[in-house]
Amino acid sequence: MAERAGSERGFRLPPGRAGAQALAVAMLVAACAGSPRGEPGVRAGGLAPCPASPNCVSSQARDASHRVASIRLRGTAGTAADFDAAWHGVVRSLRALPRSRVVAERDDYLHVEVTSALMRYVDDLEVWRRSPGIVEVRSASRIGYSDMGVNRGRVEALRAALVGQGLAEPG
Repeated sequence: MAERAGSERGFRLPPGRAGAQALAVAMLVAACAGSPRGEPGVRAGGLAPCPASPNCVSSQARDASHRVASIRLRGTAGTAADFDAAWHGVVRSLRALPRSRVVAERDDYLHVEVTSALMRYVDDLEVWRRSPGIVEVRSASRIGYSDMGVNRGRVEALRAALVGQGLAEPG
């Protein structure tokens, strides 16, 4: 019987259709992880701009197709301590997102990877406390062209949750 491709490296593909399916699944899983589009983080006074594709939203985008409103924190007395408490509520809310993992955190910034339930796509969600009461937000898919509104929905769901907790003003 002839050796299958890869046997010289210590692994063998299953024969026929099963081998092709295993290879396709492995490629799909590897492709779903991807790497962030636009380097995450705050640079030159802002979050990374969205690419031309419609699978990204940002409160700092200039065009309407990518733009979402900044999150305005609610401070009951308008003091720095009030806004700090609201910011910590934002951080708690992001940490509680299903299928999420915090990958970077500073006093004024949080980067969370959010994985989709079915296809295991990874999106990047970033929040940056630009000033005591203003949080800039960006949510972007790592791969593909369209996200079917998932990133916009994620940001608006976060805003609604924060409004519901009394931590933010309605958008």
